[in-house]
Amino acid sequence: MQLPDQKLTDLLLLRALEEDIGNGDVTVQAMHIDGPAEAQIIAKETGIAAGIPIAARVFELLDPDLQIDLHKQDGENLHAKDILLSIRGKGASILSAERSALNFLGRMCGIATLASRFVHEVEGTRCKIYDTRKTLPNLRILDKYAVTCGGAQNHRRGLDDMILIKENHIRWVGGIDKALQAAVPFAQERGLRIEIEVTSLEEYRRALQYPLQMIMLDHFTPEQIREAVATEHGDILLEASGNISLETVGGIARCGVDIISVGALTHSVKCLDLSLLFHV
Repeated sequence: MQLPDQKLTDLLLLRALEEDIGNGDVTVQAMHIDGPAEAQIIAKETGIAAGIPIAARVFELLDPDLQIDLHKQDGENLHAKDILLSIRGKGASILSAERSALNFLGRMCGIATLASRFVHEVEGTRCKIYDTRKTLPNLRILDKYAVTCGGAQNHRRGLDDMILIKENHIRWVGGIDKALQAAVPFAQERGLRIEIEVTSLEEYRRALQYPLQMIMLDHFTPEQIREAVATEHGDILLEASGNISLETVGGIARCGVDIISVGALTHSVKCLDLSLLFHV
């Protein structure tokens, strides 16, 4: 796990604080909250930690004088009542940054927790769990970092990482052969990897005729996946994709694919339940 670029992260966090605080926290102002305080962020359920330094940074950006101690590390198991971090300093600053910090932290822990569950389901196979680009707009670097905290891996980060030819590209140019005949020399010139999405065994066999790095088996049945795996495909990695769930992922992995991509890791995440509690 490597934390996202701090400059990019700080921009995201500052925008979140600006969105939430606007022209000032009028509740804090009305109550004249200006004394020192101490608070802790506590887990209310089991899960996997992700984004603890990110949450700490939210508080730091709002008030550099706050003192923050991290009690858990990203990637660690969490249990109910575990303390993730503690904050000391101006009570007004802690209150004003609370929701933004918890929003980031809860989402990231939720992503990591779900990723770890998928990873657990494919243990004992060769298969790796990958994420997709189905991330919250402008938060991709944090979503994808959280995926790695849960033990899964990142697919491409954006459209400039690799060539991934999907069904609409194929329809637009008029077929798999035309798509690959255009993509292969372009990729070789630029030093890019190529992956193509196929929706049938016939398309799969046609794709195998080209120098590819990956083939995505989209909505293949387990029987079709096993047949694809049994077909000589050299060093080409095979990826299964399409409505993968915790109930189905283990069986798909045991069919022999190298990768299973799961959009739900980031597009259907349930935030981990966390609370910030003051010592009074």
